Amino acid sequence: MSTLSHDNTVVPKSEQAGVGSVRGRVLIIVENLPVPFDGRVWSEATTLARHGYEVSVICPKGPGATASFEMLEGVAVYRHWMPAEGRGVLGYAVEYSVALFWEFVLSVKVQATRGFDVIHACNPPDLIFLVGAFHKFLFGKSFVFDQHDVNPELYEAKFGRRGLLWRVMVLLERVTFALSDVSIATNQSYRAIAIERGRMSPDRVFVVRSAPNVSRVRSLPPDPSWKKGRKYLVGYVGVIARQEGLDLLLDSIKHIRKTRNRDDIQFVIVGGGRELEDLKMLATALELDEMVTFTGRVDDDTLFTVLSTADVCVNPDRPSSMNDKSTMHKIMEYMTLGKPIVQFDLTEGRFSAGDASLYVQNADTAEFGDKILELLEDPARRQAMGAFGQKRINGELAWHHASTKLLGAYEKVFKLREKCG
Repeated sequence: MSTLSHDNTVVPKSEQAGVGSVRGRVLIIVENLPVPFDGRVWSEATTLARHGYEVSVICPKGPGATASFEMLEGVAVYRHWMPAEGRGVLGYAVEYSVALFWEFVLSVKVQATRGFDVIHACNPPDLIFLVGAFHKFLFGKSFVFDQHDVNPELYEAKFGRRGLLWRVMVLLERVTFALSDVSIATNQSYRAIAIERGRMSPDRVFVVRSAPNVSRVRSLPPDPSWKKGRKYLVGYVGVIARQEGLDLLLDSIKHIRKTRNRDDIQFVIVGGGRELEDLKMLATALELDEMVTFTGRVDDDTLFTVLSTADVCVNPDRPSSMNDKSTMHKIMEYMTLGKPIVQFDLTEGRFSAGDASLYVQNADTAEFGDKILELLEDPARRQAMGAFGQKRINGELAWHHASTKLLGAYEKVFKLREKCG
């Protein structure tokens, strides 16, 4: 007998968590966000748990995720303290050193209590291989690299240059791939990097797309109060960082207000990050305070209420090598909720959204603003684009499609373990 999990994958009874023997024990390490707020990592962890794996996660603490240990949906979550987000080389060195220390300490604790067969490392940064190497070479554990970001390109996008630290990033990435038994890529661009730059065998690289879990991303009743009395609402959700291009979005809003003389649109920017206060200061300098609402990090109900109220959603990711190769989770959430999108024309962004989006060339902020206005003035087109996005998510890109690739990657990992054993 089988059952259907909430991510719509069929789970044979013999493989359900709590039934029969454990298929394998997995330790996931993520530094970027706490779970369950890191949606991709949480989808991976809970999918593995529902399919008979014993899963532990090490992650940082954060707002709404302050418990040092708790069991959530069959997953053991271990959280550690982190300093404030780093700025500059020294700040990043402190942040990463503290994280590595606690990741190592907690990995030893998990090994001594629950145990694990596989370390599943989610970047950034590309330093978790140090923890993985300790357990692989001393205790025979397997190592899976889940590449969420291409860090050499991320460094170049943040600082606008290459140089010595960029070369260090390339080296760390190469060592991480060399240690990996299997790697997981979020799209075909990342898979090509794993094979070409990482020199991995193609049969050990699995594409598990960053995909929305449709059981989590949900439409809620619109709340007109977010519009602050204006006719339209434009929404953004994501990390507030330089590479996200939010300064470009503010320039486009300035164009809408001062060049097109429009004051009937409210913009809501949902998310937190080290650049949030700087972005607020820029909005003030551009005299946009009344038109732009910054929420900081919010709970799911608030997030999905804002997006459900929005007439158009935007993805102003700054054109760069990193963003061109990356799949942005916010695009998937917009599409799941049936929202038309405006974004700069990047390879993976266009692959994901297709006809659910309008595309702007070369970081042209005036054109970006005009595309927003174009959609706001055409409700029929907005509806058609939103319907296309929802159909593409449900038919191809939702998590229940990606989860089968994740399970395939783990079948490969344990087959390799059997050969070595």
